[in-house]
Amino acid sequence: MSYYSRLNKSFEGALRLPLDPYTKYVLISDCHRGTGSSNDNFLKNQNLYFAALEHYYRLGYTYIELGDGDELWENSNMESIISIHSDVFCLLTQFYKHRRLYMLYGNHDMVKKDERYTSKNFSYWPWCANNPHLHKQPLLPGLKFYESIILENTCSPDSMDIYLTHGHQTDLFNSTLWKVSRFLVRYLWKPLERYGVLDPTSAAKNYTRQNKTEHRLHHWAEQEKHILITGHTHRPRLSSDDPYYYNSGSCVHPSCITCIEIEHMCIRLVKWTIATRADMSLYVARDVLAEVSLD
Repeated sequence: MSYYSRLNKSFEGALRLPLDPYTKYVLISDCHRGTGSSNDNFLKNQNLYFAALEHYYRLGYTYIELGDGDELWENSNMESIISIHSDVFCLLTQFYKHRRLYMLYGNHDMVKKDERYTSKNFSYWPWCANNPHLHKQPLLPGLKFYESIILENTCSPDSMDIYLTHGHQTDLFNSTLWKVSRFLVRYLWKPLERYGVLDPTSAAKNYTRQNKTEHRLHHWAEQEKHILITGHTHRPRLSSDDPYYYNSGSCVHPSCITCIEIEHMCIRLVKWTIATRADMSLYVARDVLAEVSLD
């Protein structure tokens, strides 16, 4: 099956959500939440991420995670990830209770497409579920992970819908052969990463593969006449010169996280970073990098 066919197939029967002037979505991808070890690339930006998440929760945004939320190629234990980043999962639980949480899976957390896996790992807090003497506290019971979501533009018949997926479908080893890639990452590239050796199969760490992936995603969106928003390459992208393909970036940039906001029929690429005031105190800053109107 070609990458084009895999992308087409990923949107068959996709969950559909409304898109109108009153809906507010925040799209975040590639958190790669880990177990707190030296390989946990999310750890350095966890405070930025939590501050951004609180901001979007207060303002009534619906949170959509575009895949690779948890690093399940390098790590096999989801309980450890939840335990280390419990504050994040507490806040995600609040989004979920208000029906403002939707999660996609990517190549690094492909196991989440198995409902038995999600039922086992996301129904209750791990330290409660494993201790019969503690009351089982609900975490994300009934949570389902999707391969794709379509935001249906209800403003006019001629308006383009927004298609959301992770973007791993463009590469055979990150989609069909993902178990082979997971094995290599977990037992070969993870140990070598400590010595500065980067995974050559990763679209986020290999410049050539990154360009090839983005070219394929853009080509599909242009041919299908859809707005396509993905993650996967970790390279944020939003431009008024390109009406088809955008990228939310990631949460594992060296000193910031990026995301995409959709509000009042406008798409914004946003960066969250640590900034300094004149009195030398630190604060979390939100900067709009680019903006495109859907009208």
